[in-house]
Amino acid sequence: MRTQSIGDVILDVKNLSLRFGGVKALTDISFDVREHEIRAIIGPNGAGKSSMLNCINGVYTPSEGSITFRGQTFSHMNSRQVAEMGVARTFQNLALFKGMSVIDNIMTGRNLKIKSNLLMQALHVGPAAREEARHREFVEHIIDFLEIQAYRKTPVGQLPYGLQKRVDLGRALAMEPQVLLLDEPMAGMNVEEKQDMCRFILDVNDEYGATIVLIEHDMGVVMDISDRVVVLDYGKKIGDGEPLAVRANPDVIRAYLGNAH
Repeated sequence: MRTQSIGDVILDVKNLSLRFGGVKALTDISFDVREHEIRAIIGPNGAGKSSMLNCINGVYTPSEGSITFRGQTFSHMNSRQVAEMGVARTFQNLALFKGMSVIDNIMTGRNLKIKSNLLMQALHVGPAAREEARHREFVEHIIDFLEIQAYRKTPVGQLPYGLQKRVDLGRALAMEPQVLLLDEPMAGMNVEEKQDMCRFILDVNDEYGATIVLIEHDMGVVMDISDRVVVLDYGKKIGDGEPLAVRANPDVIRAYLGNAH
């Protein structure tokens, strides 16, 4: 049972276009995301889904259009600005530090929260030591939440793929995001791993109160956990609404669902 009620618009994408030279990756796309909802972005390969996330979190600068976050409108932002405003991101291809332990990987998500300077951190004395202890306590809660206590000291590169995906989610949660962007969090997983990840995404939404924007190819997952779905095809929006309505949309069936089923 979802405990979070859907709130007002927290993220508003307006008339967004993205070009690379003469190639149009996104064309005049508009949609919004409401506080505490799970908002899915779906579409065939090459539809522009990851490009859209890259615009939202400052990796790409849109050619046209704007993004409004909590009432502030931007034509573009850099990734650090986006992170400081409370937007975190996981990636389709894991970008973890494979030789570092689980806890140290998740601790990297606390970097923006650390106030002490590099010298104080290196000496590990006084306020810096106390601050690190607080951050580690916060990270330990995330490790408990994601049920990876047994692997906390294990180098991430030694973990199965599904657990590495949990660590990636944990690192994003360590940033205490208001909005969490998940780029195919279940890609490459088996059925049991997908079920676990679905449960964690729903729990993040309920217990952490995070708004979630999710790219996912598994239509069963999308229909089960999403509040609303936006559909892209060849960089254009062809559908937007509640899952059942989107599933019945003839354009969506032609472009995506018809091929999947």
